[in-house]
Amino acid sequence: MKKVKVSIIGATGYTGKELIKILLNHKEVELVHLTSCTYAGENINQIFPEFLNKLDKKLIDHNIELITPNSDLIFTALPHTVSMDIVPTLFKKGVKVIDLSADYRLKDPSVYKEWYKKEQTSTSKDLLSKAVYGLPEIYKNKIKGAFLVANPGCYPTSVILGVAPLLNFQLVEPEGIIIDSKSGVTGAGKSLSLGLHFPECNENMKAYKVIGHNHIPEIEQELSNIYFGGDSKNKKDIKVSFTPHLIPINRGILSTCYLDLKDDNKSEIEIFKIYQEFYQDTPFVRVFEPPNLPEVKFVVGTNYCDIGIKIDKRVGKIKVVSVIDNLIKGAAGQAVQNMNIMFGWLETSGLNF
Repeated sequence: MKKVKVSIIGATGYTGKELIKILLNHKEVELVHLTSCTYAGENINQIFPEFLNKLDKKLIDHNIELITPNSDLIFTALPHTVSMDIVPTLFKKGVKVIDLSADYRLKDPSVYKEWYKKEQTSTSKDLLSKAVYGLPEIYKNKIKGAFLVANPGCYPTSVILGVAPLLNFQLVEPEGIIIDSKSGVTGAGKSLSLGLHFPECNENMKAYKVIGHNHIPEIEQELSNIYFGGDSKNKKDIKVSFTPHLIPINRGILSTCYLDLKDDNKSEIEIFKIYQEFYQDTPFVRVFEPPNLPEVKFVVGTNYCDIGIKIDKRVGKIKVVSVIDNLIKGAAGQAVQNMNIMFGWLETSGLNF
């Protein structure tokens, strides 16, 4: 059977490396091109020695004319504001694209400019209506026919999956949502920074970007879409209070979301059953039966999102705990899950680890 030819633009970041690891064990694909501006000309197994005897491939520059003719799908694992300069050309050449930056997640270009401090190019703006937000558990049917998928951010993935059933069935108030998230150090990427040095992170824990983290508009956009659905007449913009923290682990995210229940008489078991039904056909979401709660170590190295709930009747709030591996379900694994859907393969292909 003919394999689908796949390339990665930006293959030497943490996400690019994770993509390679997954795709090497995917029976349906052939890795064709790997690009890196920093390491062009070097072999990938020189940059990542764990690929010795597994992958022998030279890295090249972001040469679109060379990459596109023999690529069926391209993953763009580039920094935010950089993808927009490349993706429109890939799309124009008829190649399917899964973009792992934030450049196509937000549907309103003015919101993107406000939060990412850069105006989208005109050709990039034209693609916003064609881009599908790549959260398979919510948008699987749209992803099936997509040519451009905007892979969600890591924090938004943990938050949206955590609270989607509550918002979908309007079991909670859309106001006053508080989100507390904690992430491992790889979430900050490979760029050098004093705050990410070992002595700064080890045996330490700190809040950062307490006001204005750029995943906020993505979370708000999707929670609003889920809560109000197609009711454009009554649709409002949900606002959340989001605080991220850096914790001394390599990978993993734990998000705790606080929401006001509309019906104080709802039991944890009732809510649990609603979650079970909502996610019954999704292979990578596991809902814990109360009183059990998930832990980061349950999902590290996997594409799972684990969810647990607790109701604090004293204050009328429900607390949702959601955990993911930020590099897999929060990035590369979810991207491969989207690819599987786009090509009509089993959603779990290459992801059973």
